Amino acid sequence: MTPPAAPAAQSPDSKLKIFFRRLSSFIVLWTIVLTALFSSNRMLSDYVFLGVMVLLAVTGLAEFYGLAAKRGLVCFERWGIFGGILLMVGTFLNLTGQLGPTGSPAWVNDFETGFLILFVLGLCVRQFLSRSNTAGILAISTTLFGLMYVPWLLNFIQKINFFPGVEGHYYLLYFVLITKLSDTGAYATGSLIGRHKMIPRISPGKTWEGFVGAIVVSTLASLLFVHFLGSKMAGMNWIHATILGIILSVGAVVGDLIESLFKREAGLKDSGRFFPGIGGILDLLDSLLFNAPVMYLYLRLILTHGR
Repeated sequence: MTPPAAPAAQSPDSKLKIFFRRLSSFIVLWTIVLTALFSSNRMLSDYVFLGVMVLLAVTGLAEFYGLAAKRGLVCFERWGIFGGILLMVGTFLNLTGQLGPTGSPAWVNDFETGFLILFVLGLCVRQFLSRSNTAGILAISTTLFGLMYVPWLLNFIQKINFFPGVEGHYYLLYFVLITKLSDTGAYATGSLIGRHKMIPRISPGKTWEGFVGAIVVSTLASLLFVHFLGSKMAGMNWIHATILGIILSVGAVVGDLIESLFKREAGLKDSGRFFPGIGGILDLLDSLLFNAPVMYLYLRLILTHGR
């Protein structure tokens, strides 16, 4: 199969406009989410958060399966999206104590493991019933990877928000800000002094100077956040702030590169057209998806000592 042609290069002005449009969309989206999260109305807070998470999961999954289709990969798109909704809602119900012990990380992990097992079995049954698709392994693998790439990784954002015994809203706010400021630092530094390309075959615009800028901006922002709001974050201090600033900035760059790889293989500039003239949901989520489990595991295993 001949790979799709690579997207045409963009002018600096075009890149700048797209960057600020995506940043503006991200700010609007997460302002709505965080305003709801810090609302005194618990029901409003929880269900607005769930609604946004499900919307992101459904749209992101549809975009991912669209990228797969552009690459000529078959999948069970409807089953994947339906499974993604069930996974997001099921995790939410477990985290809020409507199913099982309230917020127990072990219980939630067991639920997700059991769900993924049943989902794979369901995909196999779906393939048994297919009369035309002879690429069963490919269809099952692509569908499962989409489920794990978008809703399963997004679920770690839910786990941070509802982490038992701490004010999860503050950890979520911290995680989102530090991750996206890494994107901003990388873009600003790379645009001003970027000379040495990182991986031009995947993302021609990424430079090593931008990578360093991402780490510096994220780490400084992390230290400032913890200085002013560290009292709301159990176990957090300047040492953890420094470590997380570095880890989250590196994770953000890796997540961005992975999504760029998918888009380049599909021959697309943007993952979708959810935001006209801006791009898709995956373009806004790429850095968050891979950082969410990192932040959750650091919170659970280090900041709260395996609670």
